[in-house]
Amino acid sequence: MDYICPLCGNKDKVYIGYRNKVPYCRKCISFIGEKVDDSISYLKDNKTEAYVNYPLSELQEKISKKVLINYINRVNTLIYAVCGAGKTELVFKVIEYALKNNKRVGFAIPRRDVVVELARRLQHTFKDNIVTSVYGGNTNLLTGDIVCLTTHQLYRYEKYFDLLILDEIDAFPYHGNDVLTALFLRSIKGNYVLMSATPDASTLAKFNQKGYEILTLFVRYHKHKIPVPRFIFGFSLFKYLYVIYKIKGFILLQKPCLIFTPTIDLCEQYFSVINLFIKEGSYVHSKREKRGEIIDKFRDGTYKFLVTTSVLERGVTLKNLNVIIVESDHNLFNSSSLIQISGRVGRVKGAEDGEVLYIGKKYTEEMEKAIAFTKRANSYL
Repeated sequence: MDYICPLCGNKDKVYIGYRNKVPYCRKCISFIGEKVDDSISYLKDNKTEAYVNYPLSELQEKISKKVLINYINRVNTLIYAVCGAGKTELVFKVIEYALKNNKRVGFAIPRRDVVVELARRLQHTFKDNIVTSVYGGNTNLLTGDIVCLTTHQLYRYEKYFDLLILDEIDAFPYHGNDVLTALFLRSIKGNYVLMSATPDASTLAKFNQKGYEILTLFVRYHKHKIPVPRFIFGFSLFKYLYVIYKIKGFILLQKPCLIFTPTIDLCEQYFSVINLFIKEGSYVHSKREKRGEIIDKFRDGTYKFLVTTSVLERGVTLKNLNVIIVESDHNLFNSSSLIQISGRVGRVKGAEDGEVLYIGKKYTEEMEKAIAFTKRANSYL
């Protein structure tokens, strides 16, 4: 009989090795560690209430109720919503219902930084419950009323979650990773909710089948239009001078700015040039030490600008934020990433405007798709 990996379902012989004549899977060999103790639960006699200090919009409320109805009816849901629509709020009602019925709830996200931020938010909303964060380097406690975790940590939870929510399904490293997809499905005992601003065609096709439903929300909760990106043609020295000029202007207006670059080398390169003229900023990327502290200083206004890679593509909400994407014609910037980055701007009520600038040597098809998507979303208002 051919070997099928019990963890990720792989049966491709190319990825199957043998140690002392015992087969093992090379695809998921790195997923080694303690598994969750299925007998532990904190839910009994636990008060549960979602404390939300602001009203949902009419559309948000309608979708929130439908997500709950789908869960009760064992229908899996895809929430297809623009950046800043308030996707997280749409699942508070179903989380509350699941916890009140002693169900195990998980909230998975591909990136660790976003897990940390989301766990704080969930703990603030579900004050009477235990919210546990699980990610690489933080795996001492695997259980809680709500387990907020990276998709890589799902291997610890076989048929565990009665309700599993997965946000940012289009994000690296989850998107297109068949092992992580298998681990996600393996961890579900009940039903799930997926959320994305840019789901791919195969996901949309899957959710058009019986037992699945797509719920769309193309209007931000504050009912203002999403800022439409502008393309600036630039090359060589002009790009640096223009970015410096724009940052100085934003600082005068007391508005923060994120400058996105496609690679770590370009991130450091752009910062080193900008820092010669403007000292009120810093840079972050996946290999930067004390990244969290730097981001916190940007949030509290100590830093007026940050040069960054895609590590801040998601999960950032900041009043009056502006975004510049340099080298926007780089092949690492596809339409999905451009939409996500652009979606950082205008998210906060009372500060719905802002600038999104693409700077590159040529106007690409990916930029055109991202701008067209934004205009189409705005047409719903």
